[in-house]
Amino acid sequence: MELIENIKHIAPDASVEEGKIPTITVPPTHYRQVAEELRNNPNLSFDFLICMTGCDWGDSLGVISLLQSTVHEHKVFLKTYTTNRENPELPTVSDIWGTANLNEREVFDFLGIRFINHPDMRRLFLRTDWVGYPLRKDYDASESINPVRLYSDDTLDTTPTYEATPEGEISEKENILFEDDEYVVNIGPQHPATHGVLRFRVSLEGEIVKKVDVNCGYIHRGIEKLCETLTYPQTLAMTDRLDYLAAHHNRHALCLCIEDALGIEVPERVKYIRTIMDELQRLSSHLLFWSSLCMDMGALTAFFYGFRDREKVLDIMEETTGGRLIQNYNTIGGLMADIHPDSIRRIKELIKYLPPMLKEYHEVFTGNIIAQERLKHIGILTRENAISYGVTGPAGRASGWSCDVRKHTPYGVYDKVDFKEILYTEGDSFSRYMVRMDEIVESIHILEQLVDNIPAGDYAVKTPAIIKLPEGHYFRSVEASRGEFGVYIESRGDKYPYRMKFRSPCLTLVSVVDQLTKGNKIADLIAIGGTLDYVVPDLDR
Repeated sequence: MELIENIKHIAPDASVEEGKIPTITVPPTHYRQVAEELRNNPNLSFDFLICMTGCDWGDSLGVISLLQSTVHEHKVFLKTYTTNRENPELPTVSDIWGTANLNEREVFDFLGIRFINHPDMRRLFLRTDWVGYPLRKDYDASESINPVRLYSDDTLDTTPTYEATPEGEISEKENILFEDDEYVVNIGPQHPATHGVLRFRVSLEGEIVKKVDVNCGYIHRGIEKLCETLTYPQTLAMTDRLDYLAAHHNRHALCLCIEDALGIEVPERVKYIRTIMDELQRLSSHLLFWSSLCMDMGALTAFFYGFRDREKVLDIMEETTGGRLIQNYNTIGGLMADIHPDSIRRIKELIKYLPPMLKEYHEVFTGNIIAQERLKHIGILTRENAISYGVTGPAGRASGWSCDVRKHTPYGVYDKVDFKEILYTEGDSFSRYMVRMDEIVESIHILEQLVDNIPAGDYAVKTPAIIKLPEGHYFRSVEASRGEFGVYIESRGDKYPYRMKFRSPCLTLVSVVDQLTKGNKIADLIAIGGTLDYVVPDLDR
């Protein structure tokens, strides 16, 4: 009630739709005022922008943002729009929530909405010479409009900003990104330390980093656009191709979102098995993190140790799912197949095997003086910035932010198991490293509690032959390996989603690379990137 009164006082023409998560719709004239009220009012404190989704609603273009208060735990959707399809413009909120910076660039890239006073209105994923805006419903996708180009994209050293004059006119200003005399080097797009096809343009003064300009989109595949032409069961396959090291988690989130919308309650056996597979996936991912970081920093022996042990996890997953990387297992209403009869024995063996190996990891790498010197007090992310930029997962918890979805919004059977949310307060590279190492221990502890207690029952429930979600919008998220992975679905009651948005934890991780590396050495950029642990297909989508 207080929320509605506050909003109505600022924007009398705002509408509030009640629901599991209330939706506030405001015209663009009051959008910033309402956003500032939601963020700065201590009784509301919506300091975490979880997900910003650009939409084409036919008669209007706009954005709908899911906000959460880390103080009060409540959530709200904030929606605004413009009816001008020729020159769509909305006020920026990138100075209110840091994560809106790249999110608004993404909306501009795919829908053409210019955000007034945003500092950098360049495309984020597509080429600068791309014609049209793909997420518009009237987009022309013919190859004659955007033919295959075999030449390199132009690199821009200026960034446009659109500013509103006191008279309401919009003027364009060019900001200098890199001066002519700056020494700028490219790291990527083909570089092992970028952990995928990602390009950093790095301005250096000697060995010291002055600025990092992130260039994404080298493996953008238009997954969210593709989902608009797929039935709901067909969209499941897309999740495995995002963060492929968190394939179980991603698909789990989409299944939960669809099941919520349909009112489907899966059997207890399904919840237990999904939770077990999620934790095996987390073990696999964190072991790969350790291996890759060690290799990035020159510890090749450690790399082989980590991959040796990750193979044991993958063998267990493969036995049940048939896949090692792409996990085609969770489905709407349950699982593709029951857990393999031999998996219980193999999980128990893994639980006994890994703790001594972890001790060895710490002896080989964690306690090494070179590793400690290169990780401690390097790339510090404050708790306030972690929340503002939406840096969830191990990187956020290393800054003291309690953000584990398994604890705050339990799903599966996480409310039935005992485990600690790992928190460090230093916010440096070493803390990000240690959170993941400690989470391996907690994943083992969760598996210990579940492996002998899987209830009997079905591994799936019957679902309609043609799945149509009721009209409305829905959101669910899970604690993936690198942070909160969320799925937003807007349905018009059809068998295809009207809009499907994936909340990428890795986009937020990349968004803080500039601030974490500035003033550090170029070698520190590699270590910082390794401890952020982003996976490029997840941010590119």
